Amino acid sequence: MIVQVRNASKSFESQDLFDNLNVLVKRGERVALIGANGVGKTTLFRVLQGDESLDSGDVFWRSGVRKGFLDQIHIGEEDVSVRQFFDEVFVDVFALKKRLNVIEETMQTDHSDKILEQYDRVQTEFIQRGGYTYETEINTFLTKFNFSPSDLDRSLGTFSGGQVTRLAFIRLLLSKPDILFLDEPTNHLDISTIEWLEGYLASYEGALVVVSHDRLFLDRVCNVLIEIEDKVATRYQSNYSGYIKLKEVAIASHNVKVANQKKEIDRLEALIEKFRYKKSKAAFAQSKIKYLDRMDRLEEKDDHKREFKAEFTTSIRGGKDVLLLNELEVGYDKPLFSVTETVNRQRRIAIVGDNGTGKSTLLKTVAGRLKPLGGEMLLGHQIQMGYFDQQLLDFVMDKTVLEEVWDEFPELDHTQIRSSLGRFLFKGEDVFKSVSVLSGGERVRLSLVKLMLQHDNFLVLDEPTNHLDIQGKEALEKALADYNGTMLFVSHDRYFIEKLATDIWLIKDGVIEHTEKSMTEVIEENKETVRQVKETSKEVYVNVKRQQRLAKKLEEELLELYEDLEVHRESRFDPDIYHDFEKMNEVNSVIDDIHNEIKTREAQWSEIMMELEENEA
Repeated sequence: MIVQVRNASKSFESQDLFDNLNVLVKRGERVALIGANGVGKTTLFRVLQGDESLDSGDVFWRSGVRKGFLDQIHIGEEDVSVRQFFDEVFVDVFALKKRLNVIEETMQTDHSDKILEQYDRVQTEFIQRGGYTYETEINTFLTKFNFSPSDLDRSLGTFSGGQVTRLAFIRLLLSKPDILFLDEPTNHLDISTIEWLEGYLASYEGALVVVSHDRLFLDRVCNVLIEIEDKVATRYQSNYSGYIKLKEVAIASHNVKVANQKKEIDRLEALIEKFRYKKSKAAFAQSKIKYLDRMDRLEEKDDHKREFKAEFTTSIRGGKDVLLLNELEVGYDKPLFSVTETVNRQRRIAIVGDNGTGKSTLLKTVAGRLKPLGGEMLLGHQIQMGYFDQQLLDFVMDKTVLEEVWDEFPELDHTQIRSSLGRFLFKGEDVFKSVSVLSGGERVRLSLVKLMLQHDNFLVLDEPTNHLDIQGKEALEKALADYNGTMLFVSHDRYFIEKLATDIWLIKDGVIEHTEKSMTEVIEENKETVRQVKETSKEVYVNVKRQQRLAKKLEEELLELYEDLEVHRESRFDPDIYHDFEKMNEVNSVIDDIHNEIKTREAQWSEIMMELEENEA
């Protein structure tokens, strides 16, 4: 165990974030902390960092554990050079180097075994701490995070906010703590850097706890998922894809229990109604009434209940040629690149490239927010364009949510506006919130409401998934997959691109390459690796089929075990059992055995799913 949070509760004003929360992180685990926006993931990080206190509960740390959190740089550090900033991590290494130098001087005159043993011990520690390799490691990190070794002599104040965050990330990784805490680590990173970071973290020797909405990142890095939902934490021994399947099984089993409980309630209520007015059975009826009053009523679960329900439609079809670009020069003071392309109807084009290559600049130019530096741009016949700005600046901040939408669409009545807002989870009093107090995710949803009501046939979207939680991303994917118009979009979310893009424009070295290959193929080519596709041997094929059958069998057994567990739990309320100490012990023993069986089968199922995914890779 590295850290354990036990029976934790935390509230802000009248909102309970979590209650009786239990979280455990073991040595070497790579844990994803997931859940909808607002459930308390970042707050839990702040509690672990010591910046917030719990209302109740405890946090236990392993003695001597070294913790690492990704922090923003303090303003007072702006005059510090990058080299000095990184050197703070290696203070112990420099101290070991000095000790080695002192011992080496002593060894000029002292040739005793004692001094040799001392030198060997200090040198071993120096090597283990990377004394001979840390400079190479620094240069590697700088290159992977899109810096150069020459940046070491620049002061932090000369970098942008996003660059400073990346430099802080490098320093954290260089420090190699026993446990890393990363809150949205892929923000401000381009796709090539994310790909490298995944490989680094997947083999990181320490423990890792990460909050991220990047599903592919979670799949490739994490082996444990802890979901905060309904104020409690549930642990899944799996990556993200495995969690999805495990949760489906858990929800199905829970809903079976709900249905069984409802049947039992209906049966007891019928008995009560039948006997409550009969004098000889009145006591029996009263006992059943009390039993129902004590019963913990279960509610059916729906994993999609918190998703917004978007529906993007077009008012007119528009011409076949949606957008024509002829040597269009894109940039601010000087051209970043020029592009000659024709965008056809119903294509969904993702613009991909490293940070600073001009992806958003191209979208702003197409949307008319930025003048081109040269060339021609022409919208096709009856093309109506809608633009989503990642900066979320197209709002009047002192308006309410309701006013912001209604003022833009005055032809709609109150019911239509409220209905549209409700589809994007703005319900009840939420519509009277000021735009200025909305979170990033809420402002994204508000922008999408207005975009949906415009019924444009050409959508230009700049990072539409920023600030959205995983459920929000999935809801937007579903809506855009059903959209019958044309899309030109920028996103760093590889999963989102893979799901939606029919074409990719790759910006690299000032040139745009157009391909209809998938995002995965583009990434592999960009990494300059050639993946050989081999036919699966008969042995591998047979093993995969056997594993699939075994996984299905385990899922069925898990459902039966969950049902059996509920039956035995309910039996403890039987007067014949809870008044009999020995019978109650027997039932509790059976419940413990069932719990152990469930734990064993879930672990077997997770292991099989991991093997199947490796075979697919």
